Amino acid sequence: MFPKRFASTSAWTLPQTIRQILSSGQQPTNKVDIHGWVRSVRRQKNVTFAVINDGSCALGLQAVLNNNPSAIFPLLTNGASVRMTGSMVASRGPGQANELQVDSVEVLGECNPETYPIQKQALTIEYLRDHAHLRPRTDANASMLRLRSCLLESLHDFLRQDFCYAHTPIVTSSDCEGAGGTFRVTPSPTSSPVPPSQETLPEPAPSDPHSEFFSKPAYLTVSSQLHLEALASSLARVYTLSPCFRAERSQTNRHLAEFWMLEAEWAWTRGVGDVCGLVEACVKHALGAGREDRALLAKGKTGHEERLGSLEAAAGSEPWARMTYTEAVAELEKYHASSESRARPFTFEPKWGHGLRSEHEKWLSEVLVKGPVFVTDYPSAMKPFYMRMNDDGRTVACFDLLVPHVGELVGGSLREERLEALQKRMHVHGLDPEGEDYRWYVDLRRFGSAPHGGFGMGFERLVSWISGIDNVRECIAMPRWAKRMLL
Repeated sequence: MFPKRFASTSAWTLPQTIRQILSSGQQPTNKVDIHGWVRSVRRQKNVTFAVINDGSCALGLQAVLNNNPSAIFPLLTNGASVRMTGSMVASRGPGQANELQVDSVEVLGECNPETYPIQKQALTIEYLRDHAHLRPRTDANASMLRLRSCLLESLHDFLRQDFCYAHTPIVTSSDCEGAGGTFRVTPSPTSSPVPPSQETLPEPAPSDPHSEFFSKPAYLTVSSQLHLEALASSLARVYTLSPCFRAERSQTNRHLAEFWMLEAEWAWTRGVGDVCGLVEACVKHALGAGREDRALLAKGKTGHEERLGSLEAAAGSEPWARMTYTEAVAELEKYHASSESRARPFTFEPKWGHGLRSEHEKWLSEVLVKGPVFVTDYPSAMKPFYMRMNDDGRTVACFDLLVPHVGELVGGSLREERLEALQKRMHVHGLDPEGEDYRWYVDLRRFGSAPHGGFGMGFERLVSWISGIDNVRECIAMPRWAKRMLL
């Protein structure tokens, strides 16, 4: 038997959060302890009002303190961390149902109001990016982070009913998309002294496998898809939500160098419509999450009522629109040639065989459909090698889900399960089916191949669409993009 001091116990508790206290209906006779940070202080002749927030909910709790000559009161400033003890009572003023009548207060961490970077006045987006370590203390950024958490929980809740959650490699030897733009992984140079016996040895050539940590070039992953396909060939239905990295220098509001992707793969699906159906059900499930923080983020924004209404409509029972790439291009060309285009002209002319630009994607979802739309069956020359060729020999069984204000949210396809067809596609893309990097992927077709499909969803783009935050750099805690790495 272990000595008593080593014995474990399951009786543990954390301090109650403000959310828990507000939802528990505490009686005035019950004393409660509040922990949080001061968001604002308003001093009057006899009382002081302080708004305290611990990050657990969108709205803070108003604390009422009777003024006294205590030395602690001057330390009660915006940004300070505090512990307060008192009773929950009905609020006498508007704006909140209950407030804390404070009996005692302890300032746990002082905050100099003269030098604190997060002041009460409006702060620009660029200023907050420069203070990324403190911007979670703003109401908007905290709401975004809680919304991310709610969306994550919602997606897991939907997928774990039938899918197995898996962890896939972050370091990989292949470029899933085949489009380049990867980050190379190399070990840091050693700082230890070089033994005298090795001082005159030449450095190994970059192409020498002995110079590589993994005996081959290694990269940060751009997608988990290929590894998920290997797992799906045994577990049938798998998914992951993991970081991805792309070394593209785009400065648009839709791109990050480090971002998160929800990806799923499953066997025994034969139609791209089946994949679209699962994606639609999954996203609709997520649209019900984080309503409190969504309302706070939308408050005061131009057209926020319209955007909230659009999200409510998208979450309804009406199926989302679907059209082929060929039909989408025809609609874009018709609009581009019409007099109506003067009100919203395209910078890039739409043409069959060319990729849809962001302006095209937004027109299709915002103007033509006025809601989410699946665009399917793109030309094979525009898409990666792993997508299943359609019977027409020109297009592949794939889709992009386009949503208002964002454009592409999800991309997916049937995967090419036929060995010879996959090998042919790989040759077209300049890849060696029997080479070291992809032979294992081709083996999945050699040994018990099954029809399968999957999708990838940009998590920050989902946050952007649901929150109404236009730039994905404000949809992640510490954004990274070309020439900028905050923290």
